[in-house]
Amino acid sequence: MSPRTKKIIRALAALLFWGAVWALLASLVGQELLLPGPAAVLRRFLQLLTLGSFWQTVLTSLLRVLCGIVAAALLGLLLAAAGAASPFVDAVIRPFMTVVKSAPIASFIILALLWLGRDVLPAFISGLMVLPVVWANVSTGIAQTDPQLLELARVYRLPASRVLRQIYIPSVLPHFRAALLSALGFGWKAGITAEVLTVPRHSIGRVIYESKLYLETTELFAWTLAVLLISLLIEHLLLRLIARLGKKGAPAHAESGTP
Repeated sequence: MSPRTKKIIRALAALLFWGAVWALLASLVGQELLLPGPAAVLRRFLQLLTLGSFWQTVLTSLLRVLCGIVAAALLGLLLAAAGAASPFVDAVIRPFMTVVKSAPIASFIILALLWLGRDVLPAFISGLMVLPVVWANVSTGIAQTDPQLLELARVYRLPASRVLRQIYIPSVLPHFRAALLSALGFGWKAGITAEVLTVPRHSIGRVIYESKLYLETTELFAWTLAVLLISLLIEHLLLRLIARLGKKGAPAHAESGTP
């Protein structure tokens, strides 16, 4: 049996175990209003998949959040590079990042709602939560770049483009990958939280809020399951994309005898 097969079997076994625990608790509670069983939630989730409004809502929320995450990832890269190039810039940026990491998400949502429209705010909040994670990881990757390779590059007077491509990018890429993997789920959850508090049109957060408001617990669980599955799918696609980019960058680095 291959390691991949064993991993899949273990994941399915864990899923079945927690599904059984959920079903047991639901049967003990005995009220679907308080805790619906997994069968009822799965049945409602499958019904949602057949609705065009479900896909419109999911795609709208997904587009909002991804726009914020992509913008934050690019900005985090630029700020980390600027901070590495200038200690003054790093000293200016660092307090802002500390505040963003430390302050509650709800505080930013309420403050931002004073200045931004509710349709834009989830993207802004997602990006704001992702920004310090990307910045910190990329800054660490730049700082941990092998100084001997950089010295060798200076001795051979390699062009900046080659130093960037063959020294800095391989050093930063693992840290950037780790940042995206952790920030993606965090940004997605932050975006949905912002939607719940601001209830923009055609959003998952609005449906979750209305499900809670009207005590539609099964609907609430079904949409929560959708949020979880979308998060896992995005993470899986991101892993494959980064792995493919890493394979494309590896041969160029390996073929050269010098940096």
